Amino acid sequence: MFFSGDPSTRKRVDLGGRSTKERDRQKLLEQTRLERNRRQWARQQNSAALKIQKCFRGKKVLEAEHCKVREKFFLTYGQSCQNVNRQCFGADSDFVNQLLFFFNPRHAADFSALVEICRLLLEYVHDSGDMVSLFAGKDYSSKRSLVEYRIKRLAYVCLYAIYENRNQLEEQLKFAPVLLETTMIFIDHRFPWACSTICYLSQRNIYSLFKEIILVGQKNLRGSTAVISSLEHVLALIIGHVDQASCTCSNTDPQWNISSQILVIPFLWQLFPQLKEVFAAPQLSQHYVHQMALCVKDHINVLPAHKSSDFPSYACLLANLLEVAGAAICQPGSFAWAIDFATVATFLLQELPPLQTSNQGDSTMGDDEMLVGEELTVVLNRDLEQQIFSSLDSRFLLQLTNVLLGGISPKVFHETRSDYTEMAAVGAACSFLHVTFNILPLERIMTVLAYRTELIPILWNFMKRCNENQMWSSLSEKSFYMPKDVPGWLLPLAVFCPVYKHMLMIVDNEEFYEQEKPLSLMDIRLLIVILRQALWQILWLNPVPIPNFEKSTDRSSAMKKHPVEFLHRRVCVVASELMSQLQDWNNRREFTSPNDFNADGVNDFFMSQAMIENSRANDILKQAPFLVPFTNRAKIINSQLATMKERNSAQAIFTRNRFKIRRDHILEDSFSQLNALAEEDLRGVIRITFVNEFGVEEAGIDGGGIFKDFMENITRAAFDIQYGLFKETVDHLLYPNPGSGMIHDQHLQYFHFLGTILAKAMFEGILVDIPFATFFLSKLKQKYNYLNDLPSLDPELYRHLIFLKHYDGDISELELYFVIVNNEYGEQTEEELLPGGKSTRVTNENVITFIHLVANHRLNFQIRQQSSHFLRGFQQLIKKDLIDMFNEHELQDLICTTVELCI
Repeated sequence: MFFSGDPSTRKRVDLGGRSTKERDRQKLLEQTRLERNRRQWARQQNSAALKIQKCFRGKKVLEAEHCKVREKFFLTYGQSCQNVNRQCFGADSDFVNQLLFFFNPRHAADFSALVEICRLLLEYVHDSGDMVSLFAGKDYSSKRSLVEYRIKRLAYVCLYAIYENRNQLEEQLKFAPVLLETTMIFIDHRFPWACSTICYLSQRNIYSLFKEIILVGQKNLRGSTAVISSLEHVLALIIGHVDQASCTCSNTDPQWNISSQILVIPFLWQLFPQLKEVFAAPQLSQHYVHQMALCVKDHINVLPAHKSSDFPSYACLLANLLEVAGAAICQPGSFAWAIDFATVATFLLQELPPLQTSNQGDSTMGDDEMLVGEELTVVLNRDLEQQIFSSLDSRFLLQLTNVLLGGISPKVFHETRSDYTEMAAVGAACSFLHVTFNILPLERIMTVLAYRTELIPILWNFMKRCNENQMWSSLSEKSFYMPKDVPGWLLPLAVFCPVYKHMLMIVDNEEFYEQEKPLSLMDIRLLIVILRQALWQILWLNPVPIPNFEKSTDRSSAMKKHPVEFLHRRVCVVASELMSQLQDWNNRREFTSPNDFNADGVNDFFMSQAMIENSRANDILKQAPFLVPFTNRAKIINSQLATMKERNSAQAIFTRNRFKIRRDHILEDSFSQLNALAEEDLRGVIRITFVNEFGVEEAGIDGGGIFKDFMENITRAAFDIQYGLFKETVDHLLYPNPGSGMIHDQHLQYFHFLGTILAKAMFEGILVDIPFATFFLSKLKQKYNYLNDLPSLDPELYRHLIFLKHYDGDISELELYFVIVNNEYGEQTEEELLPGGKSTRVTNENVITFIHLVANHRLNFQIRQQSSHFLRGFQQLIKKDLIDMFNEHELQDLICTTVELCI
């Protein structure tokens, strides 16, 4: 009735649906597989043990045989080789074979025997001068293979012996030169075995042995000129061998060649100055630099491990190449060398960490410049960094640029160069300069590139031809730096824009408008079209996703980790800056329609996106606002200001700020009462009650009309030149009075207040008819003023400076010094334009610097405090990103036409 029995015997059900037999089969297969693996592992162990035993027994037998032959050798020829004669080196003697068989460089007796044999060999060769007959007898051709084998093995043994004993070189200084001089004889190009010997040494990675010897020798051999000289001569013979007509050597593996083993030694040329001259020879330098150019893209896998963290291999290679390049570039026919060198140097420069010596102060990339994520910071050795920095001087850049671009100039290009050569030269020059711009401070090199090279006209003619013939893709295909799918115009624009921008800071109005230098106005109109199309494509049509660089450290790392994205960002910045500058020139004197700066694709969809933060259209307003027509931008700013007003009106139910202002003391009362208002109060409603000259409040309720009347009256009073805060140019344009502090003790606080008042007028949409000088409006955009802005302030001073710029005589005879005299209200003060300026005479060499220091003093330095405080007050209500959408002329229109735009 009830179940009784063992419950463990009840039937088990496999939830996977398998039967018991199937489970047993799977288990059996698994056991079989494990057993098979165990047997295979046992066989592998036994096989390995047999190989180890064979190797060990073979090594013991070989050691025993070495000892036997060594003992026989010393019994025959003596412990000091005193029984060795000339016949021992002959082809029929076993003397050399026995030595090569048992030689162990760490065995003291073997090493001493080798040194004595080399000494005897040098003596025999010196006495007879016939080394061929010494080794081969009278019939070299029949014994060539045997002799070459012995010679190349002896050469390797000599160098390997020095390598193995490199840490004891100080104790064996008298022996090393003997071995090295013997090696020099073995690889002397006058002997028939020289080529095969050098090939053999290269195959045995002899350069890595040399590297270790030299690295130890840098510490221990500074006082031994004999060893250093011998090492230098051996290296010179090996390096110079490829220049011999008889050379048939094949190319060495890039990991073990001269470039990756010898040229990565820090400060190589300081130890071997004669070797530097050998390497700089035209044919040799061209050969080795070309070999480097073929594998430099894979330099991480080619170059050896770093000597230490502050001596990375790529930096040492770059430093040595740059130092020798100064001599190589002066050689005739260096055009092909320059292309290869620029290729190599570009990749090596890109690997460099930020140079501390360069002390970069350039702000070309802007506040949001691209940076990379957290990573280990590499700091170069200071002497190594100085070597790189000193070699990359303006003189070298001038020479390299002239060689590269001189080879494709219109005078010689069509006769002697191909399209491929032109593309290669432009690609090499632009890649090298693009990377250099982000390594060195721009002020150090821009003037040289702008005025002492043909970079701008040659690069412009190339760009114009590519644009007309649709050749941009060819540049991408032939460029070693860019992927093929990257637009070809990126690299030329990345170089052309900053150099031409720098040039425009120096040229005067007559050169630009009348003489049309360096580009004609027609070419500039085409340039504007090219820049406009490039920016529109980068920012709107085909934007490249930019990685998150918020936690970055430097531009060098960004350029190395994201070269394409960095290049896009760089072109966007420099092209925008150049377009803004060209727009300024057009505003001074119109040479093209203002609409030419506007993109064609600005439509309703674009405008709807422009108000959305972080959208592409919004980014264009921040990075290239001139692409958007002025009226559209004016609507945007007024819309944003209206939104801010509505937000403040909704928060402030009651008017908190009511002030009584005396009409005859409007500026003083306004300053004392309104200056202390917080930003939130300034954005809110302000009610004004006027008090007449009798102290009686004027009738009326301020519904906006009285406040507008107040704003018109206070701006009229404050910006009146009679009050002393502002002065007028000859064109009746206002700018801060440099001597305002002599009139008002609180003049800086007044400028802050007036900045706030002007911003409040714009915020409320109140028309303020105040004509500001352009160079002062530049300060609202936090821009720097240059020589071209000086005519609006002081035309006479500008004419004098232009006279100096074009003066043909000796300027030092004019007795000018780097000082300027200020005359404010009859009080004259003298200021130095640079430290020691009172004793620094203006000469033909430094006159350009003098001219721009004078312009800087008048346009920027004298009004810097007043402008700074005015800007701070202005930005309490009108933020920088809103003002940056407009240039100075547009900003003036915006201030004066706010009412109409709001309507």
